[in-house]
Amino acid sequence: MTVEPWAVWTVIAAAGAGTFMLRFSFLGVLRRGVDEIPELVRRALRLIPAAVLAAFAAPALTHPEGSFDLWNDRLLAGLIAAVVAWRNKSVLATIAVGMGVLWLLQALG
Repeated sequence: MTVEPWAVWTVIAAAGAGTFMLRFSFLGVLRRGVDEIPELVRRALRLIPAAVLAAFAAPALTHPEGSFDLWNDRLLAGLIAAVVAWRNKSVLATIAVGMGVLWLLQALG
């Protein structure tokens, strides 16, 4: 399949313009002042880091070998670590328990 050079440059320019407009729009909102941002938007923006982390972690837990698999060591260790995080609220304890369970399951199986 051959793609014309003008088409490639058009897509690159459109993606660049879209990225610029999206980032510039937030600068325009922030220029108004943080106090003027609606509360609903502020609450949604606070959830973005957790959503991004979940988007990175979920495929690693459910697709360890590249295909969907619910019966794997990583998912079980991740679920146990999630319970520890929920109950304990300690990042260090969550990592220690999650890695410990993963290593134990890998050693046993």
